[in-house]
Amino acid sequence: MSAQQTQAGSIGILVGGGPAPGINGVIAAAALRCLAAGRQVLGIRDGFKRLIAGDTSDAAPLTVEEVSRLHIQGGSYLRTARANPTKNPDHLENVVATLRKLNVSGLITIGGDDTCFSALKLEQAARGRLHVVHVPKTIDNDLDLPEGVPTFGFETARHVGAQIVKTLMVEARTTSHWFFVVAMGRQAGHLALGIGKAAGATLTLIPEEFSERPLRLSRIADVLAGAILKRLSLGHEDGVAVVAEGLAEVLDPEELSKDAALPRDDHGHIELSKINLAGLLSRAVLARLAPLGIKPVFREKDIGFELRCADPIGFDLEYTRDLGCSAAGFLLEGGNAALAAMVYGKFTPIPFDQILDARTGRTRVRPVDTRSAGYEIARRYMVRLEPEDFEQPDLLGKYAALAHMAPEKFRSSFEYVIEDERRRRLQ
Repeated sequence: MSAQQTQAGSIGILVGGGPAPGINGVIAAAALRCLAAGRQVLGIRDGFKRLIAGDTSDAAPLTVEEVSRLHIQGGSYLRTARANPTKNPDHLENVVATLRKLNVSGLITIGGDDTCFSALKLEQAARGRLHVVHVPKTIDNDLDLPEGVPTFGFETARHVGAQIVKTLMVEARTTSHWFFVVAMGRQAGHLALGIGKAAGATLTLIPEEFSERPLRLSRIADVLAGAILKRLSLGHEDGVAVVAEGLAEVLDPEELSKDAALPRDDHGHIELSKINLAGLLSRAVLARLAPLGIKPVFREKDIGFELRCADPIGFDLEYTRDLGCSAAGFLLEGGNAALAAMVYGKFTPIPFDQILDARTGRTRVRPVDTRSAGYEIARRYMVRLEPEDFEQPDLLGKYAALAHMAPEKFRSSFEYVIEDERRRRLQ
């Protein structure tokens, strides 16, 4: 399909996956750019869900009046859904046929790694009948964009999450309690680390720091128990631990659910929101500490859903306008099969064939780089057992006394939790 042919049809916009602050900014900026160029813009509600079924009833033209102030609002004007057209080749063909019925020749998809993969497979199935550009959206910040380039929604989610954790830290200090806070982030710990670092949480745990697979619950419990002992040695009975929900992904499934199959979504992912990870950790840590005569009071908090539809902060207000406008301009100029990215202030489309993981056949995921300066600095300000604690006899003795153990017994019980950190420092 040539650039001239693309100009004959409408531009469609749809949103897939979970909400993220800034979706409406992309919708509005893209629509305004296309409308200014004289093109009709169709807003397609509920992601791929209706298109898979051949339903055109909820696709409607967007107008300047509808979208002109949309960017300041949270949520998604077009709603969103997790329907996965890649599960069946017929579903992909249904989506292509339905879009052709709607006279859509260019499509802007907004979503995370699953929606990105769906966009990639849709463009392949269209075989030139449809041009597609994907705008990466996720509060998890785990799409494989160039270094230093966040996914939109992440900065707002981190900001709102940090505000919540800051108040929990005051609550913890006031009541002498510990909070275990689980932050969203399926395959990467960016959001948990960003929230914990910004708020100055006692410690943050992310899956990238652990080499063990599957990860034993007892190992995480010992990291948390060690942090509690270290805080006690400093005269504090309180603390806040931020934990990435993605730890549940790498835990032994037998430890997560002994009675039933783990719930999974339409893309095959474990539904982490249905797993009480904070409760699981609270019980495991208490079981570890109670025999030592230490019985902290734990409070549990999940944060995620209250972040996803927050009104975007200034960063995401500006960023999503750049992304939406640039993605639309790319399509209007005949562009196709690319991920929209802004690198050093310039629009940099990344071809779909460059974002696939050769090992999995899926879109690549960007983990937290535990060798980066950002992680190193976050780690410096955490209160948790570190290699130095086992190298200084006075510190080792202090922790052992609190646990009612001989120093060598404490060493044999807890030193293993810092082995990953030792290896990291040698890299």
